[in-house]
Order: sequence, then C-alpha cells, then structure tokens
Amino acid sequence: MDESLVQRIASNPAYLQLKAKRSRFGWWLTLAMMVVYYGFILLVAFDKALLSRLTGDGVMTVGIPLGFGVIVFTIVITAVYVKRANTEFDELSAAVAKAVRK
Repeated sequence: MDESLVQRIASNPAYLQLKAKRSRFGWWLTLAMMVVYYGFILLVAFDKALLSRLTGDGVMTVGIPLGFGVIVFTIVITAVYVKRANTEFDELSAAVAKAVRK
C-alpha cells in the first residue's frame, strides 16, 4: 500500500474520530456482554437454588428464561452494533475516503 496514503488516512481527523468512536462503542458493548454472560455464569455457580426454582405450575425453571435472555441479549447488541456501523461509522468512513482522495 502507498505509504503516503496510509499517512494521509492516519492523520485525517475524521479517521481519528471514527477510530475513537468505534473503539469506545465496542468496549461498552463488550463490557455489557461480559456483565450479562458472567453474571449468568456466577448465578449458575453460586445460586443454583434461584435458577432451579419453578415458574408457575409447569416444569420450567427460572434458569431457562434467563439463559434464553442471555442469547437474546447477544443478538440485540449485535443488531445495535450493525445498525450503528451501517449508519454513523459508514458515514465517517466515507468522509475519510473522500478526504484522502483529494
């Protein structure tokens, strides 16, 4: 790759903004996922009685909807990231590409 192009991209303010926003957002989503996932694992390890409590008259326990919730949460935060990537991050990427072509 052309070294001058790399330098123009790396020094572009829009690129620096994109990099900072994307990293910060990614770390927040990572933290949220870790809290949800490890919170569930800690419940499995230390509060089996809560997770094995029956819900209503059936055979479903509290742990089943909580485990399903972890999976749904993962899908939701993935969708949130994709939506933001396809709007805000793509706009910043286009601004960087436009600026370095000049």
